[in-house]
Amino acid sequence: MAIDGSSASKSKDKPSSGAGARRTRRVRMTGAERREQLLDIGRTLFAERGFEATSVEEIAAKAGVSKPVVYEHFGGKEGLYAVVVDREMRQLLDMVTGALTAGHPRELLEQAAFALLDYIETYTDGFRILVRDSPVAQSTGTFASLISDIATQVEDILGLEFKARGFDPKLAPLYAQALVGMVALTGQWWLNVRKPKKAEVAAHLVNLAWHGL
Repeated sequence: MAIDGSSASKSKDKPSSGAGARRTRRVRMTGAERREQLLDIGRTLFAERGFEATSVEEIAAKAGVSKPVVYEHFGGKEGLYAVVVDREMRQLLDMVTGALTAGHPRELLEQAAFALLDYIETYTDGFRILVRDSPVAQSTGTFASLISDIATQVEDILGLEFKARGFDPKLAPLYAQALVGMVALTGQWWLNVRKPKKAEVAAHLVNLAWHGL
């Protein structure tokens, strides 16, 4: 059977159906979405490499944008870093102080220890950023200042307990710094080793602190 050459030619020359449909259409982000994307990328890079080793060029490249977009949203690397640190500090402070609800003093201690370890487990990148020396500490604070804020919350609770038990409430600030510092430093150590399990770490912290108190 003869093949119609003209028909074959037409079939060969006809463009493939759906070629246009295969072209991916780039969806433009809103300003708020772009800002969140840059914050997520910056958070990851700062956690991995630190502030100094992270560049605006790399942040922009990861986001698929030009450098001016980063400057437009944050004014530069320092501004982006400051927002990341501020968010993480508020997250950790909210988790720890939120755990200091009404209850037996030993339960309060356990809740606070668990809250810090929960933050480390859930927001590992954020904690890595916080425990580094902040190059823009003037505007964002430091991990030490954050721990001091948490200690102030604990100080009020300890002061009331000391007074109720006939102890000098003026010693509450000292004990608050000691207790919070012990949990915070243990948390920094556990960040990398992750052994023993979180519940066991918290239990040992509470036992050590409670028997001492």
